[in-house]
Amino acid sequence: MQPMTLSEIADVVGGKLADAADPDLVVTGPAAFDSRQAGPGVLFLALSGEHADGHAYARSAVESGAAAVLAARPVGVPAVIVDDVLAAFGRLGQHLVHTLDRTTIVAITGSAGKTSTKDLIAQLLQTAGPTVATPQSFNNEIGLPLTITMADPSTGFLVLEMGARGVGHIRELTSVAPPQISVVTNVGTAHIGEFGGRDKIAEAKGEIVEALPPGGLAVLNADDPLVLAMKHRTRARVATYGLAPDATVRATDVTLNEHGQPRFTLHTPEGTAPVQLQLVGEPQVHNALAATAVAREAGLPLDQIADLLSSAAAQSRWRMEVTERADGVTIVNDAYNANPASMGHALKALSAMSRGRSRRAIAVLGHMNELGEDSRTAHETVGRSAAELDLDHVLFVGGEEARWMQQAAAAGGANAVHLDDQVAALDHLRSLLRTGDVVLLKASRGVRLERLAERLLQPDSEGA
Repeated sequence: MQPMTLSEIADVVGGKLADAADPDLVVTGPAAFDSRQAGPGVLFLALSGEHADGHAYARSAVESGAAAVLAARPVGVPAVIVDDVLAAFGRLGQHLVHTLDRTTIVAITGSAGKTSTKDLIAQLLQTAGPTVATPQSFNNEIGLPLTITMADPSTGFLVLEMGARGVGHIRELTSVAPPQISVVTNVGTAHIGEFGGRDKIAEAKGEIVEALPPGGLAVLNADDPLVLAMKHRTRARVATYGLAPDATVRATDVTLNEHGQPRFTLHTPEGTAPVQLQLVGEPQVHNALAATAVAREAGLPLDQIADLLSSAAAQSRWRMEVTERADGVTIVNDAYNANPASMGHALKALSAMSRGRSRRAIAVLGHMNELGEDSRTAHETVGRSAAELDLDHVLFVGGEEARWMQQAAAAGGANAVHLDDQVAALDHLRSLLRTGDVVLLKASRGVRLERLAERLLQPDSEGA
Protein backbone atom coordinates (compact mmCIF):
# COMPACT_ATOMS: atom_id res chain seq x y z
CA MET A 1 0.00 0.00 0.00
CA GLN A 2 1.11 3.52 -0.71
CA PRO A 3 1.93 4.87 2.78
CA MET A 4 -0.65 7.36 4.06
CA THR A 5 -0.95 9.31 7.29
CA LEU A 6 -4.07 9.07 9.40
CA SER A 7 -5.02 12.63 8.49
CA GLU A 8 -4.63 11.84 4.77
CA ILE A 9 -6.86 8.78 5.12
CA ALA A 10 -9.45 10.83 7.00
CA ASP A 11 -9.47 13.41 4.21
CA VAL A 12 -9.88 10.75 1.50
CA VAL A 13 -12.72 8.84 3.20
CA GLY A 14 -14.48 11.84 4.70
CA GLY A 15 -13.84 10.83 8.30
CA LYS A 16 -12.47 12.33 11.48
CA LEU A 17 -9.78 11.15 13.87
CA ALA A 18 -10.39 9.76 17.34
CA ASP A 19 -7.88 8.73 20.03
CA ALA A 20 -5.11 9.63 17.60
CA ALA A 21 -2.35 11.55 19.39
CA ASP A 22 -0.32 11.69 16.18
CA PRO A 23 -2.33 12.53 13.03
CA ASP A 24 0.87 11.99 11.04
CA LEU A 25 1.03 8.34 12.07
CA VAL A 26 1.66 6.39 8.87
CA VAL A 27 -0.39 3.41 7.68
CA THR A 28 1.61 1.20 5.35
CA GLY A 29 -1.05 -1.50 4.90
CA PRO A 30 -2.36 -3.73 3.60
CA ALA A 31 -5.74 -3.57 5.28
CA ALA A 32 -7.21 -6.42 7.33
CA PHE A 33 -10.67 -7.25 8.67
CA ASP A 34 -9.48 -10.17 10.84
CA SER A 35 -7.66 -9.01 13.96
CA ARG A 36 -5.56 -12.19 13.85
CA GLN A 37 -4.04 -10.94 10.58
CA ALA A 38 -3.44 -7.40 11.79
CA GLY A 39 0.33 -7.07 11.49
CA PRO A 40 2.57 -3.99 11.70
CA GLY A 41 1.35 -0.94 9.81
CA VAL A 42 -2.05 -2.42 8.95
CA LEU A 43 -5.32 -0.51 8.78
CA PHE A 44 -7.86 -2.65 10.63
CA LEU A 45 -11.43 -2.55 9.34
CA ALA A 46 -14.03 -2.62 12.10
CA LEU A 47 -16.76 -4.24 10.02
CA SER A 48 -20.03 -5.31 11.60
CA GLY A 49 -21.45 -8.63 10.41
CA GLU A 50 -24.10 -11.14 11.35
CA HIS A 51 -21.92 -12.99 13.82
CA ALA A 52 -19.31 -10.48 14.99
CA ASP A 53 -18.66 -6.76 15.33
CA GLY A 54 -15.15 -5.75 14.34
CA HIS A 55 -15.23 -2.87 16.80
CA ALA A 56 -14.89 -5.41 19.61
CA TYR A 57 -11.55 -6.53 18.16
CA ALA A 58 -10.07 -3.12 17.41
CA ARG A 59 -7.87 -2.93 20.49
CA SER A 60 -6.61 -6.47 19.90
CA ALA A 61 -5.72 -5.55 16.33
CA VAL A 62 -3.70 -2.51 17.43
CA GLU A 63 -1.96 -4.56 20.11
CA SER A 64 -0.97 -6.96 17.32
CA GLY A 65 0.66 -4.12 15.41
CA ALA A 66 -2.11 -2.44 13.42
CA ALA A 67 -1.41 1.26 12.99
CA ALA A 68 -5.03 2.35 13.23
CA VAL A 69 -8.66 1.38 12.78
CA LEU A 70 -11.33 2.41 10.28
CA ALA A 71 -14.45 2.45 12.47
CA ALA A 72 -17.98 3.75 12.84
CA ARG A 73 -17.42 4.88 16.44
CA PRO A 74 -14.47 5.56 18.79
CA VAL A 75 -12.80 2.34 19.96
CA GLY A 76 -10.16 3.62 22.42
CA VAL A 77 -7.27 3.26 19.96
CA PRO A 78 -6.17 5.43 16.99
CA ALA A 79 -9.06 5.43 14.53
CA VAL A 80 -10.60 7.16 11.54
CA ILE A 81 -14.32 7.50 12.28
CA VAL A 82 -16.78 7.32 9.37
CA ASP A 83 -20.52 6.83 8.98
CA ASP A 84 -20.16 3.64 6.91
CA VAL A 85 -16.94 1.63 7.19
CA LEU A 86 -17.51 -0.40 4.02
CA ALA A 87 -18.36 2.61 1.87
CA ALA A 88 -15.37 4.52 3.25
CA PHE A 89 -13.10 1.57 2.51
CA GLY A 90 -14.31 1.62 -1.09
CA ARG A 91 -13.39 5.30 -1.34
CA LEU A 92 -9.95 4.52 0.04
CA GLY A 93 -9.49 1.76 -2.54
CA GLN A 94 -10.55 4.11 -5.32
CA HIS A 95 -8.03 6.70 -4.15
CA LEU A 96 -5.23 4.13 -3.97
CA VAL A 97 -5.92 2.96 -7.52
CA HIS A 98 -5.09 6.48 -8.73
CA THR A 99 -1.60 6.11 -7.21
CA LEU A 100 -1.01 3.02 -9.39
CA ASP A 101 -0.47 4.91 -12.62
CA ARG A 102 1.96 2.30 -13.98
CA THR A 103 -0.12 -0.71 -12.98
CA THR A 104 -2.23 -2.72 -15.44
CA ILE A 105 -5.51 -3.76 -13.84
CA VAL A 106 -6.90 -7.12 -14.99
CA ALA A 107 -10.49 -7.90 -13.97
CA ILE A 108 -12.07 -11.38 -14.13
CA THR A 109 -15.66 -12.48 -13.72
CA GLY A 110 -17.91 -15.38 -14.71
CA SER A 111 -20.37 -17.88 -13.31
CA ALA A 112 -17.66 -20.49 -12.79
CA GLY A 113 -13.90 -20.77 -13.06
CA LYS A 114 -13.06 -17.17 -12.25
CA THR A 115 -10.89 -17.99 -9.22
CA SER A 116 -8.89 -20.68 -11.04
CA THR A 117 -8.54 -18.38 -14.05
CA LYS A 118 -7.42 -15.54 -11.79
CA ASP A 119 -4.80 -17.82 -10.22
CA LEU A 120 -3.44 -18.89 -13.62
CA ILE A 121 -3.32 -15.31 -14.92
CA ALA A 122 -1.41 -14.20 -11.82
CA GLN A 123 1.12 -17.02 -12.17
CA LEU A 124 1.80 -16.10 -15.79
CA LEU A 125 1.93 -12.34 -15.27
CA GLN A 126 4.36 -12.48 -12.36
CA THR A 127 7.07 -13.35 -14.89
CA ALA A 128 6.32 -10.06 -16.68
CA GLY A 129 6.35 -7.87 -13.57
CA PRO A 130 5.42 -7.62 -9.88
CA THR A 131 1.88 -8.98 -9.59
CA VAL A 132 -0.78 -8.72 -6.89
CA ALA A 133 -3.91 -10.85 -7.14
CA THR A 134 -7.14 -11.32 -5.23
CA PRO A 135 -6.54 -13.73 -2.32
CA GLN A 136 -8.72 -16.83 -2.53
CA SER A 137 -12.18 -15.63 -3.69
CA PHE A 138 -12.26 -12.19 -2.05
CA ASN A 139 -14.20 -10.76 -4.98
CA ASN A 140 -16.77 -8.43 -3.44
CA GLU A 141 -16.94 -4.87 -2.10
CA ILE A 142 -14.69 -5.89 0.81
CA GLY A 143 -12.23 -8.08 -1.04
CA LEU A 144 -11.65 -5.72 -3.94
CA PRO A 145 -10.32 -2.70 -1.98
CA LEU A 146 -8.57 -5.14 0.36
CA THR A 147 -6.60 -6.47 -2.63
CA ILE A 148 -5.88 -2.93 -3.80
CA THR A 149 -4.22 -2.15 -0.46
CA MET A 150 -1.81 -5.03 -1.15
CA ALA A 151 -0.42 -3.16 -4.17
CA ASP A 152 1.93 -0.19 -4.40
CA PRO A 153 3.32 1.95 -7.23
CA SER A 154 5.90 -0.77 -8.05
CA THR A 155 3.10 -3.26 -8.86
CA GLY A 156 3.06 -4.11 -12.55
CA PHE A 157 -0.20 -6.04 -12.61
CA LEU A 158 -3.20 -5.99 -10.29
CA VAL A 159 -5.39 -9.04 -10.96
CA LEU A 160 -8.85 -8.61 -9.50
CA GLU A 161 -11.61 -11.20 -9.33
CA MET A 162 -15.05 -9.59 -9.40
CA GLY A 163 -18.23 -11.33 -8.28
CA ALA A 164 -21.83 -10.21 -8.50
CA ARG A 165 -25.07 -10.90 -6.67
CA GLY A 166 -27.11 -8.90 -9.15
CA VAL A 167 -27.11 -6.30 -11.89
CA GLY A 168 -25.02 -3.25 -11.00
CA HIS A 169 -22.62 -4.94 -8.59
CA ILE A 170 -19.74 -5.31 -11.03
CA ARG A 171 -20.31 -1.76 -12.25
CA GLU A 172 -19.72 -0.60 -8.67
CA LEU A 173 -16.52 -2.65 -8.41
CA THR A 174 -15.14 -1.36 -11.72
CA SER A 175 -15.86 2.21 -10.60
CA VAL A 176 -13.39 1.55 -7.76
CA ALA A 177 -10.83 -0.22 -9.95
CA PRO A 178 -11.29 0.50 -13.68
CA PRO A 179 -9.70 -2.36 -15.65
CA GLN A 180 -7.49 -2.22 -18.73
CA ILE A 181 -8.11 -5.94 -19.40
CA SER A 182 -11.41 -7.68 -18.64
CA VAL A 183 -11.98 -11.44 -18.77
CA VAL A 184 -15.38 -13.19 -18.78
CA THR A 185 -15.20 -16.95 -18.27
CA ASN A 186 -18.83 -18.00 -18.85
CA VAL A 187 -22.47 -17.34 -18.13
CA GLY A 188 -23.83 -20.41 -16.40
CA THR A 189 -26.67 -21.35 -14.11
CA ALA A 190 -24.83 -20.67 -10.84
CA HIS A 191 -27.06 -18.40 -8.69
CA ILE A 192 -29.68 -18.33 -11.45
CA GLY A 193 -32.43 -18.28 -8.85
CA GLU A 194 -30.93 -15.18 -7.28
CA PHE A 195 -30.41 -13.36 -10.60
CA GLY A 196 -33.68 -14.39 -12.25
CA GLY A 197 -32.33 -15.97 -15.44
CA ARG A 198 -29.20 -16.42 -17.57
CA ASP A 199 -29.92 -13.21 -19.48
CA LYS A 200 -29.77 -11.27 -16.21
CA ILE A 201 -26.51 -13.04 -15.32
CA ALA A 202 -25.10 -12.03 -18.70
CA GLU A 203 -26.27 -8.46 -18.18
CA ALA A 204 -24.47 -8.33 -14.83
CA LYS A 205 -21.26 -10.02 -15.97
CA GLY A 206 -21.01 -7.85 -19.08
CA GLU A 207 -20.60 -4.74 -16.96
CA ILE A 208 -16.94 -5.74 -16.68
CA VAL A 209 -16.32 -5.14 -20.41
CA GLU A 210 -18.41 -1.97 -20.46
CA ALA A 211 -15.87 -0.51 -18.03
CA LEU A 212 -12.96 -0.88 -20.47
CA PRO A 213 -11.37 2.13 -22.17
CA PRO A 214 -11.10 2.14 -25.98
CA GLY A 215 -7.47 0.99 -25.73
CA GLY A 216 -8.31 -1.88 -23.39
CA LEU A 217 -8.83 -5.56 -24.11
CA ALA A 218 -11.90 -7.74 -23.59
CA VAL A 219 -11.06 -11.45 -23.28
CA LEU A 220 -14.21 -13.42 -24.06
CA ASN A 221 -15.12 -17.11 -24.12
CA ALA A 222 -15.88 -17.94 -27.75
CA ASP A 223 -17.69 -21.13 -26.75
CA ASP A 224 -20.34 -19.32 -24.70
CA PRO A 225 -22.75 -17.35 -26.92
CA LEU A 226 -23.84 -15.09 -24.07
CA VAL A 227 -20.22 -14.17 -23.37
CA LEU A 228 -19.29 -13.77 -27.02
CA ALA A 229 -22.19 -11.35 -27.48
CA MET A 230 -20.53 -9.02 -24.96
CA LYS A 231 -18.16 -7.87 -27.72
CA HIS A 232 -20.95 -5.48 -28.72
CA ARG A 233 -20.93 -3.89 -25.26
CA THR A 234 -17.40 -2.50 -25.35
CA ARG A 235 -15.31 0.00 -27.28
CA ALA A 236 -12.18 -2.02 -26.48
CA ARG A 237 -10.35 -4.54 -28.58
CA VAL A 238 -11.59 -8.14 -28.29
CA ALA A 239 -9.65 -11.40 -28.02
CA THR A 240 -11.61 -14.64 -27.90
CA TYR A 241 -10.63 -18.03 -26.54
CA GLY A 242 -12.03 -21.55 -26.52
CA LEU A 243 -12.37 -24.63 -28.68
CA ALA A 244 -14.08 -22.72 -31.51
CA PRO A 245 -11.95 -22.82 -34.68
CA ASP A 246 -12.13 -19.05 -35.10
CA ALA A 247 -11.11 -18.18 -31.52
CA THR A 248 -8.05 -15.94 -31.17
CA VAL A 249 -6.58 -18.41 -28.68
CA ARG A 250 -7.80 -22.00 -28.90
CA ALA A 251 -7.09 -25.58 -27.94
CA THR A 252 -7.21 -28.77 -29.97
CA ASP A 253 -6.47 -32.43 -29.19
CA VAL A 254 -7.74 -32.12 -25.61
CA THR A 255 -7.30 -35.27 -23.52
CA LEU A 256 -7.26 -36.14 -19.80
CA ASN A 257 -4.45 -38.28 -18.46
CA GLU A 258 -4.78 -40.89 -15.70
CA HIS A 259 -4.53 -38.11 -13.11
CA GLY A 260 -7.41 -36.17 -14.67
CA GLN A 261 -5.00 -33.49 -15.94
CA PRO A 262 -5.67 -32.02 -19.41
CA ARG A 263 -3.20 -32.10 -22.25
CA PHE A 264 -3.82 -30.04 -25.40
CA THR A 265 -2.28 -28.18 -28.30
CA LEU A 266 -2.32 -24.42 -27.75
CA HIS A 267 -3.00 -22.29 -30.84
CA THR A 268 -2.30 -18.56 -30.96
CA PRO A 269 -1.68 -16.11 -33.81
CA GLU A 270 2.04 -16.62 -33.10
CA GLY A 271 1.93 -20.40 -33.59
CA THR A 272 1.24 -23.61 -31.65
CA ALA A 273 2.72 -25.32 -28.61
CA PRO A 274 1.92 -28.41 -26.50
CA VAL A 275 0.61 -27.90 -22.95
CA GLN A 276 0.33 -30.47 -20.15
CA LEU A 277 -1.49 -28.94 -17.21
CA GLN A 278 -0.79 -30.00 -13.63
CA LEU A 279 -4.31 -28.91 -12.70
CA VAL A 280 -7.22 -31.37 -12.63
CA GLY A 281 -10.35 -31.23 -14.75
CA GLU A 282 -11.26 -30.31 -18.32
CA PRO A 283 -12.52 -26.80 -17.39
CA GLN A 284 -8.88 -25.90 -16.71
CA VAL A 285 -8.35 -25.88 -20.48
CA HIS A 286 -10.60 -22.83 -20.88
CA ASN A 287 -9.02 -21.22 -17.82
CA ALA A 288 -5.57 -21.72 -19.37
CA LEU A 289 -6.72 -20.26 -22.69
CA ALA A 290 -8.06 -17.15 -20.97
CA ALA A 291 -4.76 -16.77 -19.13
CA THR A 292 -2.92 -17.14 -22.43
CA ALA A 293 -4.90 -14.28 -23.97
CA VAL A 294 -3.97 -12.01 -21.05
CA ALA A 295 -0.32 -13.12 -21.11
CA ARG A 296 -0.08 -12.34 -24.84
CA GLU A 297 -1.31 -8.82 -24.13
CA ALA A 298 1.44 -8.52 -21.49
CA GLY A 299 4.04 -9.44 -24.11
CA LEU A 300 4.93 -12.99 -23.05
CA PRO A 301 6.12 -15.22 -25.94
CA LEU A 302 4.25 -18.40 -26.85
CA ASP A 303 6.89 -20.88 -25.70
CA GLN A 304 7.13 -19.21 -22.30
CA ILE A 305 3.36 -19.17 -21.92
CA ALA A 306 3.15 -22.89 -22.70
CA ASP A 307 5.93 -23.69 -20.24
CA LEU A 308 4.34 -21.60 -17.50
CA LEU A 309 0.93 -23.19 -18.03
CA SER A 310 2.50 -26.64 -17.88
CA SER A 311 4.10 -25.90 -14.51
CA ALA A 312 1.31 -23.84 -12.93
CA ALA A 313 -0.03 -25.18 -9.62
CA ALA A 314 -3.37 -24.83 -7.87
CA GLN A 315 -3.41 -21.73 -5.64
CA SER A 316 -6.88 -21.74 -4.05
CA ARG A 317 -8.24 -24.46 -1.80
CA TRP A 318 -11.10 -26.91 -2.36
CA ARG A 319 -11.02 -26.73 -6.15
CA MET A 320 -10.14 -30.18 -7.46
CA GLU A 321 -7.62 -30.37 -4.63
CA VAL A 322 -6.04 -33.82 -4.86
CA THR A 323 -4.49 -35.53 -1.83
CA GLU A 324 -3.40 -39.17 -1.55
CA ARG A 325 -3.68 -40.82 1.83
CA ALA A 326 -0.97 -43.09 3.20
CA ASP A 327 -3.16 -46.12 2.42
CA GLY A 328 -3.42 -45.20 -1.27
CA VAL A 329 -6.91 -43.68 -1.21
CA THR A 330 -7.06 -40.45 -3.24
CA ILE A 331 -9.31 -37.64 -1.99
CA VAL A 332 -10.42 -35.04 -4.56
CA ASN A 333 -11.81 -32.05 -2.65
CA ASP A 334 -13.84 -29.93 -5.05
CA ALA A 335 -16.23 -28.75 -2.36
CA TYR A 336 -15.86 -24.99 -2.78
CA ASN A 337 -18.96 -24.66 -4.94
CA ALA A 338 -21.08 -26.42 -7.54
CA ASN A 339 -23.45 -25.90 -10.43
CA PRO A 340 -24.76 -28.39 -13.03
CA ALA A 341 -21.90 -27.79 -15.48
CA SER A 342 -19.12 -28.00 -12.90
CA MET A 343 -20.69 -31.14 -11.42
CA GLY A 344 -20.52 -32.78 -14.83
CA HIS A 345 -16.91 -31.78 -15.39
CA ALA A 346 -15.85 -32.99 -11.94
CA LEU A 347 -17.54 -36.36 -12.44
CA LYS A 348 -15.84 -36.72 -15.83
CA ALA A 349 -12.45 -36.00 -14.23
CA LEU A 350 -13.17 -38.57 -11.51
CA SER A 351 -13.95 -41.16 -14.17
CA ALA A 352 -10.68 -40.40 -15.99
CA MET A 353 -8.65 -40.63 -12.77
CA SER A 354 -10.09 -44.01 -11.86
CA ARG A 355 -10.24 -45.68 -15.25
CA GLY A 356 -6.68 -44.74 -16.12
CA ARG A 357 -5.32 -46.93 -13.34
CA SER A 358 -8.21 -49.37 -12.84
CA ARG A 359 -9.24 -47.80 -9.54
CA ARG A 360 -12.71 -47.56 -8.05
CA ALA A 361 -14.46 -44.22 -8.57
CA ILE A 362 -16.56 -42.95 -5.68
CA ALA A 363 -18.47 -39.67 -5.84
CA VAL A 364 -19.86 -37.90 -2.77
CA LEU A 365 -22.27 -35.19 -3.87
CA GLY A 366 -24.39 -32.59 -2.09
CA HIS A 367 -26.99 -30.20 -3.40
CA MET A 368 -26.56 -27.13 -5.59
CA ASN A 369 -27.93 -23.83 -4.30
CA GLU A 370 -29.80 -20.97 -5.98
CA LEU A 371 -31.11 -22.80 -9.04
CA GLY A 372 -34.64 -21.46 -8.71
CA GLU A 373 -37.45 -23.26 -10.49
CA ASP A 374 -34.95 -25.39 -12.42
CA SER A 375 -33.58 -26.95 -9.25
CA ARG A 376 -35.22 -30.37 -9.46
CA THR A 377 -34.44 -30.81 -13.15
CA ALA A 378 -30.83 -29.75 -12.62
CA HIS A 379 -30.31 -32.13 -9.71
CA GLU A 380 -31.86 -35.03 -11.61
CA THR A 381 -29.58 -34.28 -14.56
CA VAL A 382 -26.53 -34.56 -12.30
CA GLY A 383 -27.83 -37.91 -10.99
CA ARG A 384 -28.25 -39.23 -14.53
CA SER A 385 -24.76 -38.01 -15.45
CA ALA A 386 -23.29 -39.97 -12.56
CA ALA A 387 -25.10 -43.08 -13.80
CA GLU A 388 -23.94 -42.62 -17.41
CA LEU A 389 -20.29 -42.47 -16.30
CA ASP A 390 -20.66 -45.89 -14.66
CA LEU A 391 -19.02 -44.83 -11.40
CA ASP A 392 -18.52 -47.56 -8.83
CA HIS A 393 -20.34 -45.83 -5.98
CA VAL A 394 -22.24 -42.55 -5.73
CA LEU A 395 -23.19 -41.13 -2.34
CA PHE A 396 -25.70 -38.28 -2.15
CA VAL A 397 -25.60 -36.36 1.12
CA GLY A 398 -28.34 -34.10 2.45
CA GLY A 399 -32.04 -33.44 2.10
CA GLU A 400 -34.58 -33.30 -0.69
CA GLU A 401 -32.22 -32.21 -3.49
CA ALA A 402 -29.82 -35.05 -2.66
CA ARG A 403 -32.72 -37.49 -2.87
CA TRP A 404 -33.64 -36.16 -6.31
CA MET A 405 -30.10 -36.86 -7.51
CA GLN A 406 -29.99 -40.29 -5.88
CA GLN A 407 -33.30 -41.37 -7.39
CA ALA A 408 -32.26 -40.27 -10.87
CA ALA A 409 -28.89 -42.00 -10.53
CA ALA A 410 -30.46 -45.23 -9.27
CA ALA A 411 -32.99 -45.17 -12.10
CA GLY A 412 -30.04 -44.99 -14.49
CA GLY A 413 -28.47 -48.07 -12.97
CA ALA A 414 -25.94 -46.43 -10.67
CA ASN A 415 -24.90 -47.90 -7.32
CA ALA A 416 -26.44 -44.87 -5.59
CA VAL A 417 -26.98 -44.33 -1.87
CA HIS A 418 -28.68 -41.46 -0.06
CA LEU A 419 -27.28 -40.40 3.33
CA ASP A 420 -28.90 -37.84 5.59
CA ASP A 421 -25.78 -36.04 6.77
CA GLN A 422 -21.98 -35.97 6.84
CA VAL A 423 -21.79 -38.17 9.93
CA ALA A 424 -23.64 -40.93 8.13
CA ALA A 425 -21.54 -40.35 5.03
CA LEU A 426 -18.29 -40.67 6.99
CA ASP A 427 -19.42 -43.92 8.59
CA HIS A 428 -20.45 -45.30 5.20
CA LEU A 429 -17.16 -44.31 3.58
CA ARG A 430 -15.11 -45.84 6.39
CA SER A 431 -16.75 -49.19 5.72
CA LEU A 432 -16.50 -48.79 1.96
CA LEU A 433 -13.04 -47.44 1.15
CA ARG A 434 -10.11 -49.62 0.17
CA THR A 435 -6.63 -49.03 -1.20
CA GLY A 436 -6.58 -47.35 -4.59
CA ASP A 437 -10.04 -45.76 -4.44
CA VAL A 438 -10.54 -42.25 -5.82
CA VAL A 439 -13.12 -40.19 -3.91
CA LEU A 440 -14.60 -36.94 -5.25
CA LEU A 441 -16.48 -34.57 -2.91
CA LYS A 442 -18.50 -31.77 -4.48
CA ALA A 443 -21.47 -29.59 -3.54
CA SER A 444 -22.46 -25.95 -3.20
CA ARG A 445 -20.56 -23.87 -0.67
CA GLY A 446 -23.25 -23.95 1.98
CA VAL A 447 -23.10 -27.75 2.24
CA ARG A 448 -19.55 -27.54 3.61
CA LEU A 449 -18.43 -30.87 2.19
CA GLU A 450 -14.82 -29.77 2.68
CA ARG A 451 -15.31 -30.74 6.32
CA LEU A 452 -16.00 -34.32 5.27
CA ALA A 453 -12.98 -34.24 2.96
CA GLU A 454 -10.77 -33.04 5.78
CA ARG A 455 -12.18 -35.70 8.09
CA LEU A 456 -11.35 -38.36 5.52
CA LEU A 457 -7.74 -37.18 5.50
CA GLN A 458 -7.31 -37.63 9.23
CA PRO A 459 -5.30 -40.67 10.34
CA ASP A 460 -8.26 -42.47 11.94
CA SER A 461 -10.00 -42.60 8.54
CA GLU A 462 -7.11 -44.40 6.85
CA GLY A 463 -7.05 -48.10 6.52
CA ALA A 464 -10.84 -48.28 6.61
